[in-house]
Amino acid sequence: QVQLVESGGGLVQAGGSLRLSCAASVRTFSSYAVGWFRQAPGNERDIVAGISWSGGSTYYADSVKGRFTISRDNAKNTVYLQMNSLKPEDTAVYYCAARRGVLSTRREEYNYWGQGTQVTVSS
Repeated sequence: QVQLVESGGGLVQAGGSLRLSCAASVRTFSSYAVGWFRQAPGNERDIVAGISWSGGSTYYADSVKGRFTISRDNAKNTVYLQMNSLKPEDTAVYYCAARRGVLSTRREEYNYWGQGTQVTVSS
C-alpha cells in the first residue's frame, strides 16, 4: 500500500508563501495521479489542485487559480504545492492523496491519503 507523508505547513502572514511536499513510499509513483485537498472547520474536504501521472495535466480550484502551483518530481517520489499570495481563507488542513490512473477531482476516487498538514494564514 502507498504511504503518503505531507510536510511544509505552518503559520504565515497574509500575502506570504508556503511550499507543501507530499512524499510517497512507492517505487512507481509515476503510475499515480495526485491531488491536494483541504478541509477547514465546518467545510467538506475539497480538491485544491491535482496533477496527472505524467505531469502533463493539472487542475486548480477557482479559488486558488493563479496563486497555487502543483508540480511533481517522480524521481524523488514527491509532489509539491507552491502556495503564493496566501489569504486567511486558505487556512485549513491540507491533505495529499493518490490514485492509480488518470487525474480525478472526486474525493472518493482517491485510494491513498496522508495524515494532513496544518496551514494557518494570519490577517
